Amino acid sequence: MREITYRDALKEALQEEMRRDERVILLGEDIADPFGSAYKVTLGLSPEFGTDRVIQTPISEQGFTGAAVGAAITGMRPVVEYMYIDFSTMAMDQIANQAAKIRYMSGGQAQVPVVFRTQGGPGRSSAAQHAQSLEAWFHHLPGLLVAMPSTPYDAKGLLKTAIRLDDPVMFVEQKLLYNVTGPVPEEDYTIPFGVADVKREGTDCTVVATSMAVVKALRAAELLEADGISVEVIDPRTLFPLDIDTITESVIKTSRLVVTHEAVERGGFAAEVVAQVSDKAFGYIDAPIQRVCAPSVPPPFARNMEDYTMVDEHKIADRVRQLVNGEI
Repeated sequence: MREITYRDALKEALQEEMRRDERVILLGEDIADPFGSAYKVTLGLSPEFGTDRVIQTPISEQGFTGAAVGAAITGMRPVVEYMYIDFSTMAMDQIANQAAKIRYMSGGQAQVPVVFRTQGGPGRSSAAQHAQSLEAWFHHLPGLLVAMPSTPYDAKGLLKTAIRLDDPVMFVEQKLLYNVTGPVPEEDYTIPFGVADVKREGTDCTVVATSMAVVKALRAAELLEADGISVEVIDPRTLFPLDIDTITESVIKTSRLVVTHEAVERGGFAAEVVAQVSDKAFGYIDAPIQRVCAPSVPPPFARNMEDYTMVDEHKIADRVRQLVNGEI
């Protein structure tokens, strides 16, 4: 199977869905050529589809998000791009009070098939306003679906599904993943929401990870294998809907759980996983459930300080090792 980058997988998903359905349009800042968006995901789409469908917007997240929600209600399938997840805060009313609520408030008479594409996370010294991980905010909103792909295969399949759904989707990418390569089929495929993927099988401890933390969890599993510790790594792929059954089945097998993500620990998505697993599999857990997440500080600009706050494979491996060895 061919291998392509995470960036190109996303671009293929957009291109194929725009060819398949003329109702699919793109809106965002600098998304048309020659810039092709901040991380070049949309480069090359405006020459093919024109600026009527690849719509270059002013720097007004409130404005173009509102326009996209209105377009979705009236039959279009917009894909909005926010350069950074931090900038989505400018459009929280349109996302939280309009897109996520209209289907419910209209008794199902109106649908809002809109995708909000964005990226977050640290790793490039982007500092406090360009490197946050805010997915938990959106996970908390009834009426909004949340996807966080970690591989090119998942990125393409989940984005195609998101575009075809009749509900609003927050689609969260990670800036360090865009150049990562992986196998992606050339034929059409989609990945259903609410189906986790076991990225690595193991018997001693379950590690649930999202986005870039999946990459680091897999590296941690390699480190731990040298110590004779077998780690199962699960990527939920979508935060909502959440495939808690796959996670619970794994914890019943391994009897230990570590949840990791790049967002701060306080109020993060990991807490929801911990709560649900405790409800469903408490009697099978042999050690305290652990979270490996960022501390409650804004992302620093200085690279050494940013590195200190980031989740990495060594922090994950150390916590798993302590858990398996009975040190926690």
